[in-house]
Amino acid sequence: MPYLRCNEIDLWYECHGPREAPALVLAHGAGGNHLVWWQQVPAFAERYRVVTFDHRSFGLSRDVPGGPGRRAFPYDLHALLEHLEIDQFAMIAHSMGGRTATPFAMIFPERIRALILSGTLAGLVNDEVREIQARHYEEVRGQTLRQRALAPATERERPELTWLYRRMNGWNPPRPRTFLAPTPGLATWRGSTMPMLRQFDIPLLFIVGEHDRIVPAAAMEASHRAMAGSEYVAVPDAGHSVYFEQPHRFNAAVLDFLGRRWAAAAAVSSRHGEAAS
Repeated sequence: MPYLRCNEIDLWYECHGPREAPALVLAHGAGGNHLVWWQQVPAFAERYRVVTFDHRSFGLSRDVPGGPGRRAFPYDLHALLEHLEIDQFAMIAHSMGGRTATPFAMIFPERIRALILSGTLAGLVNDEVREIQARHYEEVRGQTLRQRALAPATERERPELTWLYRRMNGWNPPRPRTFLAPTPGLATWRGSTMPMLRQFDIPLLFIVGEHDRIVPAAAMEASHRAMAGSEYVAVPDAGHSVYFEQPHRFNAAVLDFLGRRWAAAAAVSSRHGEAAS
């Protein structure tokens, strides 16, 4: 069974694609687990070594009683990558996965070489983004995250997909209601991860559903404008879970971005290494 014993837990993971290929890590959101990537893995594994895993307290990974919870996300990922002997990699971080990506980049710099943020700001906020979010929260007040996870058209016209999405979410184990709540310090934090990612100069793609009711497209676009050199894709006929609702468009955008930006970054890095030697 593909479990890794690390940081007091058994972390579930899977690898697909050629071992020698560049590594692409997929970090799921709070509404899913490793299974939600069923429409991405076959497409991406033709070119990349695709790594999926269950965050602790999701899917087949369990947390320990009184454990560190989400604060351990970047350390769990680091342990997995060390186990798999993966140094540098590209990453798709969906929603909650952003809470893994940016802390990882901060704690373990130079490892993430390309980053796709799907339905998450990952702390890349400024005053404009905060204002957009505040207005949006007022508009959706009273609606649960589950009610906002898919576009209304998806729920209305594709009941079989809606059922599958919710069943996958239902496979997650029980966890404290406060599991994803910000710590007291973060609740009042007015900082941003923008300076850090600017410093690391990581190729960055924002991808969002046109009808995302959790992280509005306007907020993602504002964050993109503030991050010079980043790219932005808004996918029509999709809500928060673009990868699930519009997989072909999602996959095409990711593969195009990685093919252009990650390959170019790797080539530059290689040339610099040859010059240094």
